[in-house]
Amino acid sequence: MSTARTQPFQRILLKLSGEALGDGKAGHGLAPESVLGVAKQVARVAQNGCEVAIVCGGGNILRGAEFSKIGGSRASADYMGMLGTVINALALSEAIEAQGLQTRVMTALEIHAVAEPFVRRKALAHLEKGRVVLLAAGTGNPFFTTDTAAALRATELGCEVLLKATKVDGIYDADPKKVVDATRFEELTYMDVLSR
Repeated sequence: MSTARTQPFQRILLKLSGEALGDGKAGHGLAPESVLGVAKQVARVAQNGCEVAIVCGGGNILRGAEFSKIGGSRASADYMGMLGTVINALALSEAIEAQGLQTRVMTALEIHAVAEPFVRRKALAHLEKGRVVLLAAGTGNPFFTTDTAAALRATELGCEVLLKATKVDGIYDADPKKVVDATRFEELTYMDVLSR
């Protein structure tokens, strides 16, 4: 006997920017009220029968590309950023569990004391059991963004949709914070991207 689902999708992946967990406008650090706000929204979705995976960004703690500008290795800076995503995933996991749901934090880097390593089949099993799966440390490789990790994990986990929650209101041809006349795309196809 199947039950009617109350969500438009069975399984989603949410790419959450680190700044969403930070303080106010700057989006720095971890703000308990921001973490709790996100946790409550995720809990509502999961409690209505949707399987939820989340890829956490780490920009509220450290951006590897920016930190490498002080003269250090970009690879080392990116690994530091990956650790920031683990901190965010752990904080969000605790807040979601406080809402009465089970979670699992899985990382692309092995940190056995705090999280499981990402294994596709294990992640799928957790989702099927109704656990919210928080995916941290990006792809585990420097030079790749957490957006890349989100697209990869959404595909691996058979998600019906990838939702990106950031402070930017769309896709632009340049960073709208740095380029005043950056063009916002109302619609963008895969072929549009390839032809650029």
